[in-house]
Amino acid sequence: MKIATFNVNGVNGRLPVLLRWLDEARPDIACLQELKAAPDRFPAGPVRDAGYGAIWRGEKRWNGVAILGRGVDPIETRRSLPGDADDAPSRYIEAAVRGVLVGCVYLPNGNPAPGPKFDAKLQWFDRLAAHARTLLDSGAPVVLAGDFNVMPTDLDVYKPERWVDDALFRPEVRDAFRRLVDQGWTDALRAAHPDARVYTFWDYVRNAFGRDAGLRIDHLLLAPSVAAGLLAAGVDREVRGWETASDHAPAWVELTIATGAGRGARRRAGKKQVDQRSGVSSVISLP
Repeated sequence: MKIATFNVNGVNGRLPVLLRWLDEARPDIACLQELKAAPDRFPAGPVRDAGYGAIWRGEKRWNGVAILGRGVDPIETRRSLPGDADDAPSRYIEAAVRGVLVGCVYLPNGNPAPGPKFDAKLQWFDRLAAHARTLLDSGAPVVLAGDFNVMPTDLDVYKPERWVDDALFRPEVRDAFRRLVDQGWTDALRAAHPDARVYTFWDYVRNAFGRDAGLRIDHLLLAPSVAAGLLAAGVDREVRGWETASDHAPAWVELTIATGAGRGARRRAGKKQVDQRSGVSSVISLP
C-alpha cells in the first residue's frame, strides 16, 4: 500500500499537476492540504474520473484538507480536532481507507513569532497531540499525514541558522513535534533516510528549488502496527519542477498492512456519529 501527502497550494489552480501526479504515482491513499477552495468548488468530478473517491473540508480562500482513496470512497470519521467547538479553519480531516485510519493534517504556520498566531499554533499542536494519543491507545492502524509546518531538526532545513526565529523552527515547535513522535509514532521519512537531507518544500523565490534550498515540513507519522510494515518512504521531488507546480512536493510511504488490523479499523470507523448542527463526525467507540 502506498500512502502520500501533498500540499497542493490551490487544488483548482494546480489541478493538472495533481491529476498528472495521481496518474503517475498511483497512491492508494492521498492526503491533500491547502485546497484554497470552498466546499462546493472541490474538483470531485475530475478526481473521480482519475479513479479516486474523496472526502474534503474546504474554505474559500485558505486552508482546506482532503483524503482520496484509489478505487474506494474514504469513510469519514472526523472533520476537526477535538478540544475547540468553534474550530473554523479547515485543517484536519480523518477517514478509514483500505483498512487504515488516516488523519490529514495542515498545522498553522504560526508566524510572526512570538505573537498570537504563534500561540495559536502551539495550542493547535497540543490538541493534535491529545487526539493522536487517543488514536494510538485505540490500537488501530493509524497514519497521520500532512503539512505540519515544522522542521524537526537541523537536518530538515538547508541553513538552520537563518530560521532560528521562524515559527516553523523555533524550539517550542520542534519540542512539540518531538513530544508527539515520542508518544510512539514513527517519522517515516526520517526512519527511511536517517542521515539524509530530504526536503518537501522549496520556496518560489531566489531559485530555491534550483539551489535545493529546501525544508522538510511534510511528514507521515505511523502508529506501531503500521510502522512494522514500513517498506520505503520518499519524496516525489520532480513534481516540484513541473509547470505551475506547488511549492511542496508529494511525500509518500509504502507499507504492508496486516489483514486483521484492517478489519479492526473498518469496525471502529463504522461506529461514528454526526453532529447535525456542526456537521462534525467523530468516532464514539475506540477500544
